[in-house]
Amino acid sequence: MADEALQRRLERILLGGERKYTRLRVAEKAGVPEHRSRRLWRALGFATASDEQVVFTDADVEAMRITDGLVRARLIDESMEGAVARAVGLHLSRLAEWQVHLLWELINDNPELAADESRIGELVDKLLPELERVQNFVWRRHLAAYAGRALAAPDENLEARTEVVGFVDMVGYTRMTRRIDESELGTILERFETVATDAIAEHHGRVVKMIGDEVLFVADSPVDAAEIALTLTERTGADVDLPSVRAGMASGRILNRFGDVYGSVVNLASRLTSVARPDTILVDREMAAALADEPAYELRNRRPVSVRGYHRLRSAALRRARERPQGGVFASGQQLAAEMLGINSGDASGTRASEPGPRRRGRGRGRDAEA
Repeated sequence: MADEALQRRLERILLGGERKYTRLRVAEKAGVPEHRSRRLWRALGFATASDEQVVFTDADVEAMRITDGLVRARLIDESMEGAVARAVGLHLSRLAEWQVHLLWELINDNPELAADESRIGELVDKLLPELERVQNFVWRRHLAAYAGRALAAPDENLEARTEVVGFVDMVGYTRMTRRIDESELGTILERFETVATDAIAEHHGRVVKMIGDEVLFVADSPVDAAEIALTLTERTGADVDLPSVRAGMASGRILNRFGDVYGSVVNLASRLTSVARPDTILVDREMAAALADEPAYELRNRRPVSVRGYHRLRSAALRRARERPQGGVFASGQQLAAEMLGINSGDASGTRASEPGPRRRGRGRGRDAEA
């Protein structure tokens, strides 16, 4: 009974009032057609409420009225209303789940707090406005960044544009999850996300999404994308607690839609990642051509391979440029011969220059190149 009372109290705080309306009543008070209110509710990711269920508040009425006003003012096209609602619901539901998880960890770690319902209510009541302020600040900063980008190229189509798409994933992730517990897995994922987001932000890219053991990012320029992939590979290689990574990148026209990216370039980058070896970065021909005259990088062509959707996929391995060996004509000729053979000069084992051997160091390192 105490738990039910606490739940009702938290609901009043979080929902902005008591549940007192049915869905039909919300539509009526907001002046929105019933079929549109049902469609929006589902698109936002909420469970369908029957016509008799009293589950809505005054805040729901106001939200429905505001949304309808945006459509009427043509700020949101009516045909895109559902898609906008789905995007908002998807991203905010994940944020809410994470925040509730943090709150419950705080309560469980403080027994004196867990034993006092009134203190829990007070905590949530005080914490909610602070969370809203932080979220509003971050949202506005991102708005400013994207607005500046749009104004810098007013004639460019922001939905369909040329960018570099990159995937970076941890090697041996599936096997690793069978050997470690949930706590260790959480630590590794948190570390990988930190390293990835730092590298992407430093070099002017954008995280599209984290997909478990993989990060998908975009960058406006091939050089920025190259630095992101190289920096991320170097930092994970220096971290004994992280597995090796591999990367694939492709350049071309992509469709930006509600924070996600689509198109053949995205598929190509994914396929390149799937055939890359540990600690290797593969790029498509478009990106290789764009980086060909950059002295900071070396590109080594790879043999065509067959993958799903591509019969003969051509790529090049990207790495940082190394200093040329000294020794005159003989050394230069030796280096040229080594490059033609696809091996490191002076390497008797014949390891491919574009495919550095995996290091057996740290959790998950080895020759496992599974996705």
